[in-house]
Amino acid sequence: MSRLPQLKSAELVAFFRRQGFADDRQTGSHLTLLHPDGRRVTVPVHSGADLGRGLAVRILKDGGYTVDDYLRLR
Repeated sequence: MSRLPQLKSAELVAFFRRQGFADDRQTGSHLTLLHPDGRRVTVPVHSGADLGRGLAVRILKDGGYTVDDYLRLR
């Protein structure tokens, strides 16, 4: 498994949107994205802050992707 670069929440949201996820709802600073097959991910959207690598990996995993998938598809 490759090392995930430091990501901003906007980069992660853009990745999921390119993979077919659409905005479902936003509660405060957390955006929930929904895929047509039922997968759902929640991304914290804080201005200017990077996501921790562990959190980003967990969000990718919740969406059904690995770090290598992200690096290949981004």
